[in-house]
Amino acid sequence: MNKKKVIVVGGGFAGLSASIKLLKEGYEVELYEKRDLLGGKWSAWQDKSGDWIETGLHVFFGAYEEIFTLMKELKIYDRIDWKEHVLTYTLNEGERFEFKTVNLPSPFHLLPAVFKNHYFNWLEKLSLWKALFPMLFGSKEYIASQDAFSYRDWHRSFGIADKMLKKMFVPMTLALKFLTPEHISAKIVLDVTGTFLRENTASKIGFLKGSPETHLTDPMRQEVLRLGGKIHLGKRLAQIETTANQEIEALHFGQADGSNPEQVKADFYVLALPIHNLKKVLPDSWDHMEYFSGLKKIGSVPVITMQLWLSEAACQIDNILFCPDGDLPVYADMGQTTAEYRFDGKSRFQFVVAPAFGLMELTDEQLVDRIWTSLKSLFPEGTAKAVIVKHAIVRVPQSVYWPAPNTDKYRVPQKSPIKNLALAGGYTLQKFYDSMEGAVRSGNRAAEAIVAQDRNLAWAVRD
Repeated sequence: MNKKKVIVVGGGFAGLSASIKLLKEGYEVELYEKRDLLGGKWSAWQDKSGDWIETGLHVFFGAYEEIFTLMKELKIYDRIDWKEHVLTYTLNEGERFEFKTVNLPSPFHLLPAVFKNHYFNWLEKLSLWKALFPMLFGSKEYIASQDAFSYRDWHRSFGIADKMLKKMFVPMTLALKFLTPEHISAKIVLDVTGTFLRENTASKIGFLKGSPETHLTDPMRQEVLRLGGKIHLGKRLAQIETTANQEIEALHFGQADGSNPEQVKADFYVLALPIHNLKKVLPDSWDHMEYFSGLKKIGSVPVITMQLWLSEAACQIDNILFCPDGDLPVYADMGQTTAEYRFDGKSRFQFVVAPAFGLMELTDEQLVDRIWTSLKSLFPEGTAKAVIVKHAIVRVPQSVYWPAPNTDKYRVPQKSPIKNLALAGGYTLQKFYDSMEGAVRSGNRAAEAIVAQDRNLAWAVRD
């Protein structure tokens, strides 16, 4: 009996996880990726010195589930190095404040984090406590309705102090979606904070022991190949060819420059593409379907990641760090956090530079000067004698999807109206959005949608 064939387009974690799941279900799978490396938003490569350059600063949270299941199956879960459960905020002139939880049932595990904090006064703390109830216990209907508002407007509607908005929640929304509170849907923030607040280990953070290419992407690649799948790199999807009834007849791929076009056919297709790339290839003949017309209304967010190697150890903190001051809302000294990135005891920082609107056009030198100025203010003593040894900057003009207010209604199930097509990505419905967990979940759901369609099984949106 011949196996049915599935073509998966997109070599990020969504495409890789979909491929693995479909192969295990007995399908013939071929994965196509337009770049020469896999990993998508979590891709990494080595520079001429052998140092790893990462597309972004990525960490694991205790709330994740399906990526951990996958890693355990691949026998690589032990490559996560879990850190002390504390959120550290760094401010100008070396000022700090921390949030720590205790091992008590929710919401009591938050009491010490809020009330032992000395940075905020009692009125500011009490204003936050009032808003914790809808964060923790708001119904699904209530949370969904808050997509009509920005997080800034929701925050202020509860009378939460503006100091907390600026000092605590601005770096949180920038870390979450690289957007400031006025540009992100309140639903997204409430969803994520609710998940983290309801379970006292949900916000615990872990780092890989080395590069994501070595410790996560390549094991997934090897699993695809071990299960009999094929992987094609340097193949850009140029066109979706449809039948008279709008199903997919074939896909047309070319080299990155569009040369050497190739037509490929399969029984089913999974598109695991970033939203901006997906919109480029959706056939106009699908525009009458609300499923696809809504997707075309979703935008993308620019992202900049910077890595700095220093001549001295400027930081001694082995964890993720948040900052409401300047342009580096979330960062880490990878020389402290990541075993294989040790730099002779010196600092090797990786920063999310956000919001990146208006920063993309800056030269490398301008960006480095800007971040170096911020870093010296955060670590005045540690950087006093330090100089920058080298830097690396990764600009992604269109990265994660933009969850602006009134946008969540455009997110779609992985199962599409096209019988032989499923979608995967952060813009498809699952509760972890654009994250490693969200990518794996969406890939798993897309694979399940293909199996359900093929075998006439029931399928429904989960999460």
